[in-house]
Amino acid sequence: MLTLDGASGEGGGQLLRSSLALSMITGTPFRLENVRAGRKRPGLQRQHLTCVLAAQEVCGAVVEGARLDSLEVTFRPGAVRPGAYAFNVGTAGSTGLVFQTVLLPLALTGRPSELSLEGGTHNPMAPSFDFLERVYLPLLEPMGLRCSVRLERPGFYPRGGGRWRASLAGSAEGRPVRAGVLTLVERGAVVRRRVCARTAGLARDIAERELSAALGALGWDVTEGVAEKLDARVGPGNVVLVEVESERVTELFAGFGERGVRAEDVALAVSAEAGAYLSAGVPVGEHLADQLLLPLALGEGGVFRTTAPSLHSTTHAEVLRAFLGTETAFTDEGSGAWRVTVAGTVT
Repeated sequence: MLTLDGASGEGGGQLLRSSLALSMITGTPFRLENVRAGRKRPGLQRQHLTCVLAAQEVCGAVVEGARLDSLEVTFRPGAVRPGAYAFNVGTAGSTGLVFQTVLLPLALTGRPSELSLEGGTHNPMAPSFDFLERVYLPLLEPMGLRCSVRLERPGFYPRGGGRWRASLAGSAEGRPVRAGVLTLVERGAVVRRRVCARTAGLARDIAERELSAALGALGWDVTEGVAEKLDARVGPGNVVLVEVESERVTELFAGFGERGVRAEDVALAVSAEAGAYLSAGVPVGEHLADQLLLPLALGEGGVFRTTAPSLHSTTHAEVLRAFLGTETAFTDEGSGAWRVTVAGTVT
């Protein structure tokens, strides 16, 4: 059994989610100590507990420590069972993180699965539904992992209440699949740029102010932005999305409104993130870089160029080494660009 220290690296939920996915895929039991020790409120919170329980349901694992605020989790996986599952975080906690915990274990079986997820769909510090739909999942498809998603109702922090569905396609004759190889070192020409400011249950002028600030900061034309007012019943909530579609990849950056934070400041922060990505001339942004490591390591490996690796990414690389024995190389190319080379497990 692997024993991992949850206080190492980024010290948050990344260690837990990656360990759960890798344990299910490899059949390796693990014990995670000091769960989320680096966070203000350590231990399992609602969305992390949902990840554990979702993984347990998917593979029939024997689990110890699956309770709120638990500082230690032991997970002994069984065989992954494709099928229809419903997971409810019960709060505004991220459904996207629960989804990513079980996605690859289910997809690699080669059998179809249907997922229904309820909770937060647009959360700070987590991939938004838009990111999963337009950035992450399209990159998995050429690698042989096909999944379509459908948003039924958005759920913003702190209320939550969102709901969406995911359909994982099976392979030919239901055979197990392995992720392929990915090479993404150039993004190609930018073919489309868009800023979308959305509000739900809030004054429309908030979105209009955010849109004006973001377009101004990026130097984009007014035709490249839109303000959207969603049904007040799904609010209160606010998100600013900056999308850059290039020839080889789409990237999306999100900023979220918070009580006491000016609308303009929300827009300027996400615009600065998108601007840094564009200036670096790389195809892969900071958060996408972290999320590509696992599918690449499970397949034939790959290489991509990105901005400076986050602590999430370097922590993720350490977890991959622990479970798979694979190496991930981060090479500084200068001018804000880094090359990431991921060794795969399939030859």
